[in-house]
Amino acid sequence: MIFLSTEIEGAHLIDIEPIMDERGFFARAWCQREFLSRGLVACMVQTNLALTCERGTLRGLHYQAAPHAEAKLVRCIQGAAYVVAVDLRRESASYLRWVGAELSARNRRALYVPPGCAQGYQTLADQTELLYQMSAFYVPEAARGLRYDDPALGIRWPLEARNLSPRDRAWPPYGLYGTDPP
Repeated sequence: MIFLSTEIEGAHLIDIEPIMDERGFFARAWCQREFLSRGLVACMVQTNLALTCERGTLRGLHYQAAPHAEAKLVRCIQGAAYVVAVDLRRESASYLRWVGAELSARNRRALYVPPGCAQGYQTLADQTELLYQMSAFYVPEAARGLRYDDPALGIRWPLEARNLSPRDRAWPPYGLYGTDPP
């Protein structure tokens, strides 16, 4: 596995190292030792699948409030998506910075999002499916979000945003929180 640092402290793009032969390839997509050796959360307790039918659909930006903050390992297993992480950790050198990357079934790349960061994505192809590994169980009362178009964040999405859920449209801009988001 190849770990590529990003502008967000503790966030990594992760590429596989395929071993090829005439049948195809074999590669590790997860290794607890590799994550631990980099000081990353290496205990994943839940795996989620998300299928999005239409290109341009935007989901997020989502996170869970402490003490239920979660690390996420996001991988696209069908289609393609532009996946974004936003650092919400006040103590971080990358506070309020964001990073975005195209994840696709073709490039087999993953994005590791550390606890304390929000994450969302926009589909770049119809019938896009993402696989999420999570370090914490989902707690509905801890679910939080930020507006995808918040000027305080300045995220540059590749396509016009479409098909947002009512919940994602209703998140307040970050600046209204005054301090850390609740």
